[in-house]
Amino acid sequence: MSNVEKKAESVKKAGASLYTASTAKKNALLKAIAARLGKETTAIRAANEKDLSNARLAGISQTLLDRLTLNEKRIGQMIDGVKDVIKLPDPVGEKIQRLRRPNGLVIEKVRVPLGAVGIIYEARPNVTVDAAALCLKAGNSVLLRGGSEAIHSNGVLVGIVKKALRDVGLPPGCVEFIDTTDRKAVAEMLRQDRYLDIIIPRGSQKLIKYIQENSSVPVIAHGEGNCHVFVDNPANLKDAVEIVFNAKVQRPSVCNAAEKLLVHEKIAGKFLPAVAERLTNAGVELRGDRKTRKIVGNVLPATEEDWYREYLELIMAVKVVRNVDEAIAHINHYGSHHSDSIVTGNRSNGERFLREVDSAAVYVNASTRFTDGFEFGLGAEIGISTQKLHARGPMGLEELTSTKFIVHGTGQVRK
Repeated sequence: MSNVEKKAESVKKAGASLYTASTAKKNALLKAIAARLGKETTAIRAANEKDLSNARLAGISQTLLDRLTLNEKRIGQMIDGVKDVIKLPDPVGEKIQRLRRPNGLVIEKVRVPLGAVGIIYEARPNVTVDAAALCLKAGNSVLLRGGSEAIHSNGVLVGIVKKALRDVGLPPGCVEFIDTTDRKAVAEMLRQDRYLDIIIPRGSQKLIKYIQENSSVPVIAHGEGNCHVFVDNPANLKDAVEIVFNAKVQRPSVCNAAEKLLVHEKIAGKFLPAVAERLTNAGVELRGDRKTRKIVGNVLPATEEDWYREYLELIMAVKVVRNVDEAIAHINHYGSHHSDSIVTGNRSNGERFLREVDSAAVYVNASTRFTDGFEFGLGAEIGISTQKLHARGPMGLEELTSTKFIVHGTGQVRK
């Protein structure tokens, strides 16, 4: 039995004690994780600095370095995320449907843990704690495989979670970590359908596509974020500048950052120079269609490929559109069905946008940067699904559960 298979088996077996754990027991575990993260900040920072040093030597981009970094603020955010999950209602055991049949059978539909969850992710070590906290609160055991860039950071963080499991009397095997940088381990993890109930990937589209095509375990995919902001006519242009700027610049390396700006042709002459100045002063490279380049100088031509791309850096493509119809059509054709926003003073257009844009999160007069489990009040998130299964958008506790039917009888037999 390989190391990966042993860890998958460990997660499955140890998880049996977690699946039936009380809410109090699970919350005690999360409190222990938060406390140990606070106590072991120095060790976390030291391990993370090893990863950062190796990444710099390897010439990794600034975008990936940002995702990899664990400073005191981000460690504090991880701790806060765990504490927020403690406050959330435990979905396990919730009765979501109850029927009484004419023959007297009482049928109830209740939430249950998904089971043994495998999570494959890249670069961002904070995912280790976010994923563990949510999985454990929802009664799931978890096998983690982080990116090679964060091997030291992830090892320390998983060690902290295992210590917390021991602290509260739960098997440390409820959380396991594949501590190798060998990419063959991913392929082997995808074959563990005997032990793993689901795989959740977070990372590049290349990674996610590989997992979807090669996994014998069911997959819930975290999709890329080719997100749009459409500035309509009429719109509060001052608010529009702030929304576009926040959506693009506040943290460009994440999937809910806006990559495309669509502008109604009737306000483009006034709005584009103002927003372009704000963006370019912040270092954003603008790529535009012909109409945009006529209005604003120093804008590179946008190619057909640009409209499909998720940049994850300070680049934004801009297009002038005739109306809300063209904006919606453009987003549904080129977008990744992640997060899209309209800035408008026309209520009817706003309602149409909400109704017709086929994305996991759709906004009126707000930044796309809010598509996040913490911001949505879900606590830390396991990912943002762009699929149309039971989980779509930020995945919180409920999305980490399945259901089963419980049937109460009094001797009934089927005739």
